[in-house]
Amino acid sequence: MSTVEAGKVLMTGENSFIRLSQDGGSTLTNRTSHWRVLWCPAGSGHALFMLGELSDHQVRIYSDNIAVARWLQTNIESVLFPDFGNLDTPVTAAVFEQMGDAHSTTSELIESDDDVIRMQWYDTLEPFVINAPGSATGRPIGVITTFFPAKSAQLTLNSTVGAGSPWLEPREDRQSSSAVLAWSETWLKV
Repeated sequence: MSTVEAGKVLMTGENSFIRLSQDGGSTLTNRTSHWRVLWCPAGSGHALFMLGELSDHQVRIYSDNIAVARWLQTNIESVLFPDFGNLDTPVTAAVFEQMGDAHSTTSELIESDDDVIRMQWYDTLEPFVINAPGSATGRPIGVITTFFPAKSAQLTLNSTVGAGSPWLEPREDRQSSSAVLAWSETWLKV
């Protein structure tokens, strides 16, 4: 048995997300994908991809390293959620700060010249590890990550709280949700 994972390392860091709904996930009111990249070929940095009623149903991208944001769009987001992969979407310069921990409340504060976004996860469930090689998902990329699913989350843009709430959803034999702190995450190319 090999202890070395097959595939080329694409990036390592975090990719936490919040997806909110008013009907248990049938339709989304807001969708976010937050990245803390420790390493990728474009460097390190942060990016937030956002779509929903808070962003007037337009994709918004915030980053402190535009090269990292564009790399994520090209290599990962275009596979996960193609709307976030559109390279014509402008990238807004922003500063990122994390506060708290998974035992109470974890907050991500994203500030640009015009916007203040706060993402908050709380009331987390038991964490678990996902090992989803591309060969198992039919994608050209795979991921290994630790999920801290949150039963509760809030997304705020300029003091306006996003409508909806996360919903519970199973991941095989584990309980997960639509709002997850995905830490210790490594993406691999098959």
